[in-house]
Amino acid sequence: MSATKMQLVTVSGDNEKLHDTVKRLYNCGYFQPENAGKHISSSLGFIPYADHNPYTVQLEKMLGLLQNSGHTVTYNPDVAQMPLTEEEKEHLNELYGKAEKISERKKTLLAQKNDCEEGITKFSHFTELPVELDDITDLEFVKVRFGHMPRESAKKLPDLFKKCPYFYFVPCSADQTDYWGVYFAPKNHIDEVDGFFAMLLFEPFEVPSAVGTAENVVTELRSNLKIIDDELLALEKESAEIWNDETEFCDVVYSKVYTLDRLEQLKAYSVHNGHYFMLVGWIPCEELDKFSELIKNDKVSFELSDTDPEISPPPVKAKKHKGLLKFLVDPYEFYINMYGTPSYKDIDVTPFVAITYTILFGVMFGDMGHGLVLSIVGCLMYKFKKLELGRILIPCGISSMVFGFIFGSVFGFEELLDPVYHALGMNGKPLAVMESVNTVLLVTLVIGIALTTLSMLLNVYGCIKNKRYGEAIFSNNGLTGIAVYLCGANLASSFMGAFSPIPNKVAFVIIGVGMVLLLIKEILIGAIDKHKDFMPESMGDFLLQNVFELIEYVLSYLSNTLSFLRIGAYVLVHAGMMLAVFALAGENANPVIIVIGNIFVIAIEGLLTGIQVLRLEFYEMFSRFYGGDGKPFIPFTDKQFSIGGNKNEKH
Repeated sequence: MSATKMQLVTVSGDNEKLHDTVKRLYNCGYFQPENAGKHISSSLGFIPYADHNPYTVQLEKMLGLLQNSGHTVTYNPDVAQMPLTEEEKEHLNELYGKAEKISERKKTLLAQKNDCEEGITKFSHFTELPVELDDITDLEFVKVRFGHMPRESAKKLPDLFKKCPYFYFVPCSADQTDYWGVYFAPKNHIDEVDGFFAMLLFEPFEVPSAVGTAENVVTELRSNLKIIDDELLALEKESAEIWNDETEFCDVVYSKVYTLDRLEQLKAYSVHNGHYFMLVGWIPCEELDKFSELIKNDKVSFELSDTDPEISPPPVKAKKHKGLLKFLVDPYEFYINMYGTPSYKDIDVTPFVAITYTILFGVMFGDMGHGLVLSIVGCLMYKFKKLELGRILIPCGISSMVFGFIFGSVFGFEELLDPVYHALGMNGKPLAVMESVNTVLLVTLVIGIALTTLSMLLNVYGCIKNKRYGEAIFSNNGLTGIAVYLCGANLASSFMGAFSPIPNKVAFVIIGVGMVLLLIKEILIGAIDKHKDFMPESMGDFLLQNVFELIEYVLSYLSNTLSFLRIGAYVLVHAGMMLAVFALAGENANPVIIVIGNIFVIAIEGLLTGIQVLRLEFYEMFSRFYGGDGKPFIPFTDKQFSIGGNKNEKH
């Protein structure tokens, strides 16, 4: 993507003007601050601005209020710049007090509700027990155990009684897996009985003390639960009424506190010496005139600063294309940013990705009907959901339609376009995929060689642009690498009896010389590009290490080229899957099976094709010329959003 040129500026002035200055920078929307301490020496007496930010605590407290209330506040830029009055602070504290009382009461009720629900769960298993619970839990010489065991274990109770006749088990209820019940045992035999029941996987649990039968207790708990639910409902109503009265107030106060907090955060980037402050940041060069007017003040000034791009690289702000380029190229910035933010050292690769990705996708998913569906789906995704992927599907679908016309496929119907071909004076479709397997695979190899070479040439261009001439000439992705790669491809083509413009002897000589240059490329590049300490300490270790790297280069050339065979493979797979659909549809061409089959192919193969083409872009092409180690331009400004309740921030 084409990047806007950026300029580092240093703003300085009297300390009393710091708040007003950061307010202007905050509102301008095109200032990205840098830590001033990185650019201004501490020997000049400047120290970081380190005042306590009281608004962060207020924001956290208000966020807690919102989360507990379940409501939201909306940032209002019209009032955000106004000062926070004492009356608003007092009223906010009153609101905190009300909210805290409601929150504490709610916590208490929820705890009581949880106790009731747990009690109902426990006691409901023993409603068939026809005795008063307090009568059996207070027995002097007998111990009682409530619990459950697996059904299989319950069948073993008669055998257990023969071994240990010191218990009495009362079954109370059962479910699909367990029996629930109570067993009684004398205190002097309780340990022995507990041991036997443990072998039966009996899981005891404590039953809360209660008066009356289990059925009476469950009835009482359900009654209490209803009372608690009614109180919670009343509490929610009270909270809603308070909120309805205070919504506008909370919007105003939150907007003010949020803005004050942001201003304090911006101040934290500055340094000062007790009398003067300094702020450093990036702005687009196109905004310099506006910035000059913005900072114009008797006690504040700014100057343009130079910086080492290696120490402090400028942030990247992409230029947007217009017209047709906006439709064809801009969507692919989504993929480029997935790989990494471009830096100023990187070349604009968006057009390259837009062209190659669109064409490769169309080749691998060539079907006029499927392409039309993809374009429509892409339009709907972007129009209603604003998904960037939808914008990419539109040109990809159009490309699929173009190659679908070449392959003669419309929703898998291979003869549907024959009248069109005949009307154009053609004998039939330009390429019958299943009858031209070798041709398809050979063409994809040629595509792979061409794109790999183009990727290397882009790397050469990028190196020359950044004055890395040694790397442009001698690197494995430079001119030397291109010569070795193309001569290797020429030898492979000659071996197969295909087109080979370079004589084999010449190719062998170029490869031999190129291998030697690649073996010592670090020395050559270091000498030309003036790297520090480019000469190796041990020539033996250097050569041994670079021999293995040389082998890796050769293998990568081979594997990267063969990786492009997936293009031809997907062309054949697409045709094969549609043949399978029509085979399942039978001689009568069952329309239901054909429709379902087409939907399946569009969904599954469309997804896999998109992933595979992206893989080719990232691993076979991007890795040769694109760094993606830049930082995006993110101006320090306000954000309009709603926050609170169960909603996330909406920027």
